[in-house]
Amino acid sequence: MKNFYNIEEKKKYEKEYYDQGLFLVGGADEVGRGPLAGPVVCAAVIMPMDCQIEGIDDSKKISEKKREELYDKIIQEAVAYDIEFVDEKIIYEINILNATKLCMSRAINNLKVKPDVMLIDALEGLDVGCKTKAIIKGDALSYNIGAASIIAKVTRDRYMKEMDKKYHVYGFAKNKGYGTKEHMDALKKYGPCEIHRRSFIKFLGENCYE
Repeated sequence: MKNFYNIEEKKKYEKEYYDQGLFLVGGADEVGRGPLAGPVVCAAVIMPMDCQIEGIDDSKKISEKKREELYDKIIQEAVAYDIEFVDEKIIYEINILNATKLCMSRAINNLKVKPDVMLIDALEGLDVGCKTKAIIKGDALSYNIGAASIIAKVTRDRYMKEMDKKYHVYGFAKNKGYGTKEHMDALKKYGPCEIHRRSFIKFLGENCYE
């Protein structure tokens, strides 16, 4: 039986603000808090109130092919969107939580159109100049957060595929920097590369970067 995708249900959080006359409602999400390598990537997007792109959801629930298709549709229809990277060096300096907050704040603040409100996937304490609402599992519950989730996921996956060409022994094209057995075995055999997160691979010892 085919699942019924209800766009209006996905917009229930947005509708609360639309009903108040706040029509520039956006969403923001991050990808890459858990990997051993690569940046954290955040996206912020404002989708039109009447947008009818079907299939927008938590990016983890969607196939790679479908994500790519939705990515193109989302950026074509978006009122505004922005994508930001925070790399492994900053993650090491300020920790992954603060790096994610920095990344997401930049994405929201760099939107070409100022939102009335931004719906955020779980994260609070952002330094932004607009009203925000944190929603647990927001990428699955909010149309705009889901759209941001897809933009961030596709962007980071593409980046890690490019890094695979430079650091091919780690399997980044497949594992995207996450700690799979293949990746862990390569780390133990070859040591880390420049994009590995120093604070995430302490099992290799303090001298692993020397």
